[in-house]
Amino acid sequence: MRYRPILAALLAATALALVGAQASFAHPGHGHHRGHRLVFVQTNELSGNAIAVYRRGHDGQLTRIGTYATGGIGGAALPGTESDRLATQGSLAYDHGLLIAVNAGSNTVSALRVKGHRLELQSVVPSGGQFPASVAIHDDLAYVLNSGGTGIVQGFRIGSHGLSPIGGSARSLGLANTTPPNFLMSPGQVGFTPDGRQLLVTTKASTSSIDVFQVGHDGRLSAAPVVNPSATPVPFAFTFGAGDRLVAGEAGASSVTTYRISAGGTLADAKSQTDGQGALCWILRVGDVYFVSNTASNDLSSFRVDPLGQPVLLNAVAATTNAGPIDLASSGGFLYAETGINGTVDEFAVGPNGTLAPIGSVDDLPPGIEGIAAS
Repeated sequence: MRYRPILAALLAATALALVGAQASFAHPGHGHHRGHRLVFVQTNELSGNAIAVYRRGHDGQLTRIGTYATGGIGGAALPGTESDRLATQGSLAYDHGLLIAVNAGSNTVSALRVKGHRLELQSVVPSGGQFPASVAIHDDLAYVLNSGGTGIVQGFRIGSHGLSPIGGSARSLGLANTTPPNFLMSPGQVGFTPDGRQLLVTTKASTSSIDVFQVGHDGRLSAAPVVNPSATPVPFAFTFGAGDRLVAGEAGASSVTTYRISAGGTLADAKSQTDGQGALCWILRVGDVYFVSNTASNDLSSFRVDPLGQPVLLNAVAATTNAGPIDLASSGGFLYAETGINGTVDEFAVGPNGTLAPIGSVDDLPPGIEGIAAS
């Protein structure tokens, strides 16, 4: 990474995850996960992956209350020393009391049920490819992005005992990559459209495209995706805005770009705005504001999207961070940013008009953490 040209700067964006794997201690859980203010961080350690559980206080500060093994091991994309070692967004996904975590080093995926303040490991299954790095959930359907080799997405059903693979659901992206993957050339994120009818994958610098699959009633994908060139280079992470408009972070020009998605999977009406920083990769929507991590600049920026879909820069530097900010999560009016170089979670209060006020930092995690989610 070392903050030079933007693409080289993106190299700096490949390694964060956030969690510490120390002795497993947790308060007994009571009732369901609802009402508990929890933040989950994935350690991604090569010696054994784990999820660190933090309680969010009323002031937004985090206190660790437990650490739980995923039953797999973490991984590192090549060359392996960047801030974002999985080189993706969404390596830890949370939905309706279930966490799905990737174990990139063991080519498996883990499902953990949230029970009060505790996690219960339900299943550890093969990921369907090499170097699983991102997860998407819609209702009882999950897809895992394997970023090694050609890049394979594999489907799973979510049941009472965790994950079950869907036969015949694997699809190759046809990329030229290695295993472990090169962080700049590997795909960046897998995600469903809000209605669950399409599945999107970004390919970063490999093809600088956003691939769109159709999702069938049986959970299987169309035989091949619609391949859409991104408006600016290196599409990395994405979310959705008003009218289900795609809102993507594109690292090559450090820009946010929005697109309209057709029923057939074609992207149109692209509108872009740079933040003028370095290696904009991760993106998170909080209300009507979009926060992004600029890994090469060690800061966060904020945007809004106007009614015509044009991104509008609110704050080029909404906050500074520790070195190598990557994945983001929000909970109860607070924003949490993983920083992969030192292994911290920086804590911020979300203010009006895209402002952020620092309130502290969690520093009990190892370098190389990646994956953060909140209940």
